[in-house]
Amino acid sequence: MGIALRCSDLVKTYGPPGGPSQTVLRHLSFEIAAGEWVVIMGDSGSGKSTLLNILAGIDPFDSGELFLEDRSWGALDDEEKTLVRRREMGFVFQNYNLFPFLTVYENVALPARLNGRHDREAVLSLLREVGLHDKLHKFPSQLSGGEQQRVAVARALIHRPRLLLADEPTGALDHLTGRKVLELLTLLHKEFRPTIVMSTHSLEAARYGARILHLRDGQFVPPPGS
Repeated sequence: MGIALRCSDLVKTYGPPGGPSQTVLRHLSFEIAAGEWVVIMGDSGSGKSTLLNILAGIDPFDSGELFLEDRSWGALDDEEKTLVRRREMGFVFQNYNLFPFLTVYENVALPARLNGRHDREAVLSLLREVGLHDKLHKFPSQLSGGEQQRVAVARALIHRPRLLLADEPTGALDHLTGRKVLELLTLLHKEFRPTIVMSTHSLEAARYGARILHLRDGQFVPPPGS
């Protein structure tokens, strides 16, 4: 099994040029194997979302190294990063981030369309797996929160990404609905085998991953009680 992600001495700061800065990530180093489900756990403000944005190439980092498989993120230009995100990554966000003017079918099909690989049967099959085959023509505003998140999961996986980034995917859901979404994600992970990096502040949600990394004040720390 190869390495999907490798970070070495990663540092991220925010602040105006020449002004006071805040260090959000402090010399992070870790590896994630291909097909592994790793959870980044920490309180609000610990740096979880910033880390996922850096892994996605959305936010730059100040120093250190980040490799996706054998490619250095720092060596890619913006266009190359956009192509990698489009072709090889899927995203599930806390607030769903569905396009309100697109139907369920159109939201799920969008990543495949952007890659020139739209397959109607594949979209319908995945919607059946997430239990939304009877809501193809509904708009996000006509769905419950749990249904919207299931659409987001399907959209993230339709183009068979190698890497799935999930930022607090159950944070906006009630306990029961959140558990159902995580169980769905577990089934789809077994079927498609993407590498998953999921952030959460919930210990129950974190248990769905194979490994937990605890982030506090921008640094990885030992698990509580260890």
